[in-house]
Amino acid sequence: MAIKNDDVVAMEYTVLDANTKDKLDTNVGAAPLEFIIGKGQIITGLESKIIELEKGDKSDIIVEPADAYGEYREDLLQKLPREQFSGVELKEGMSLYGTDDKGQTVQVIVQGFTDEEVSIDYNHPMAGKTLMFSIAVVDVRAATADELSAGVVGGHVHSEEGGCCGGGHCDTPEPEPVENTSCCGGGHCS
Repeated sequence: MAIKNDDVVAMEYTVLDANTKDKLDTNVGAAPLEFIIGKGQIITGLESKIIELEKGDKSDIIVEPADAYGEYREDLLQKLPREQFSGVELKEGMSLYGTDDKGQTVQVIVQGFTDEEVSIDYNHPMAGKTLMFSIAVVDVRAATADELSAGVVGGHVHSEEGGCCGGGHCDTPEPEPVENTSCCGGGHCS
């Protein structure tokens, strides 16, 4: 039976940078990623290929930047006053999370800092990358009425910081930065 809108899919995945072969994320050996097809919970380039699969299928899927986290944009690099980061022990390359003016969670990467300013990058960490997902469809079932109503598996809202498969791209700079130590950080900001 083919996967269709409003089905809950549980999958294991490993994602690589298709060009460098660097491993970017995996959930193999952990709980499968569960999401509802057609609700925008994973990147469009991955979802469009998953609906061609069935329970038990394994597949390698290439997703171009336009169908993943977008192209890398130089205009999303910014320098902010260091005092906006008071109380945060800054490290180059660290992820910070904050809230934009619409109340959405955004992720930024610290690119560098001086005593006066902090250089941050609002691009998603996987922006501009062609991704290769190696996936295994572990389970497929119809979403319950509660799940469809809430729009999420289990019928309750999860954090917007999702795994690497969380869709979206943040185009709204200048959140209040907050360090987040969770291991997930794919970011769904729209």
